[in-house]
Amino acid sequence: NVRAEVLPEDKSDAVESIQDEGRKAMMVGDGVNDAPALAVAYVGTAIGSGTDVAIEAADVTLMRDDPLDVVKAIRISDATLQKIKQNLVWALGYNTAMIPLASLGLLQPVLAAGAMAFSSVSVLSNSLLFRRYTPDHDYRLLGVFRR
Repeated sequence: NVRAEVLPEDKSDAVESIQDEGRKAMMVGDGVNDAPALAVAYVGTAIGSGTDVAIEAADVTLMRDDPLDVVKAIRISDATLQKIKQNLVWALGYNTAMIPLASLGLLQPVLAAGAMAFSSVSVLSNSLLFRRYTPDHDYRLLGVFRR
């Protein structure tokens, strides 16, 4: 649901009307007249070349003027949350299995400590894999690949 070409005085109202329906609104803008709507939106996104007022009112500031960076920011956000969830599963998996076994005497404490260290290494390694993530590897605009 995109609303474009909204009059400056109606932008904030448009964002609020979307959010009043129980949905989350994202506003993308770059000017002084966008600042109130950027502040009201669930996620306010300013274009980096925009005014200082818009940049200050926004939650996210894009460094370039490319509109595809909005899509990239959303994808990076989703991928970051996925990586956090993966790391929680790894850490909780090791800790919930090894600590009770060690406390009951069914596992030597040194092995439990080794499992804790392995848990930390696996979480760190999984986080480092995020460096390979490319948010724009699978979409094209008008048949032209953009980076």
